Amino acid sequence: MLRHDWALDMDAMNEAAAALVGEHDFAAYCKRREGATTIRTLQELRWERRPDGVLEATVKADAFCHNMVRSLVGALLFVGDGHRPVDWPGKVLAAGVRDSAVHVVRPHGLTLEEVGYPADELLAARNREARNKQSLPGSAGCC
Repeated sequence: MLRHDWALDMDAMNEAAAALVGEHDFAAYCKRREGATTIRTLQELRWERRPDGVLEATVKADAFCHNMVRSLVGALLFVGDGHRPVDWPGKVLAAGVRDSAVHVVRPHGLTLEEVGYPADELLAARNREARNKQSLPGSAGCC
């Protein structure tokens, strides 16, 4: 379990998270790797309070780049504790570069629950797509 020493506003965290959902270049939230794309489709990012009072994040994407989940959680914790405004994570995303203010949280409490794969007949095409440099619609190119 990841412990945070400040009270957290779950509604503010969910509002900030909503701006990050969709296909984006997550370079601001990832450690770059040579030849790898940072464009991902974040399908779900939400917080819920469990009956025991603990906040739990659900993060679902077509793929994750290095440190992406830990960086997203760190940014949203800063919103939740009031250190950053609700629009800050979206502004960091739009900037497209690593922001030293984004804290990469420790991996404690992170649990990988599922890895999904395309149907067998689609797997080779998805593999090629994932390995190619990607660019967002309307952009001049990636990275």
